[in-house]
Amino acid sequence: MKLHNEIKKLIIECLDLEDVSIEDIDSDAPLFGDGLGLDSIDALELGLAIKKQFNIKIDANSEETKQHFYSVNNLAAFIEAQ
Repeated sequence: MKLHNEIKKLIIECLDLEDVSIEDIDSDAPLFGDGLGLDSIDALELGLAIKKQFNIKIDANSEETKQHFYSVNNLAAFIEAQ
């Protein structure tokens, strides 16, 4: 669960989500669209932040990457697998 909170903190900090707390982000909820409502620019910034923080390579154009960025749970699983 520590990794989940670290990811949520990273999302809030790198995207300047001032009105959002770690508790507000559901680990299962989509990060884009209906969930947290992030857009493609947010995706780029988040991708760079994750790459930097966790030192992992992300293929921006891959269909798998879209799955990894679906939710906090998916991101945590992806990071742990690297």
